[in-house]
Amino acid sequence: MDITNQIKKDPELRRVYKDNIAMAFKDECSRYKKKTGKQTLSRDDIHKIANTAADNYIDQWLAVSKGK
Repeated sequence: MDITNQIKKDPELRRVYKDNIAMAFKDECSRYKKKTGKQTLSRDDIHKIANTAADNYIDQWLAVSKGK
């Protein structure tokens, strides 16, 4: 069974993925604010953060999948 169907059928697995995606975004917000010194984020900032967080999440997922 592919991961899409597993997530659809297993509420706990869905929650795990959701939590990990949310944490990737939250972590990247913290790093971005620390790096830039900003306390308030613009739409452009959030867009950059979201893309970086998505990249980080996928990179970590692939590293785990490869056994790193």
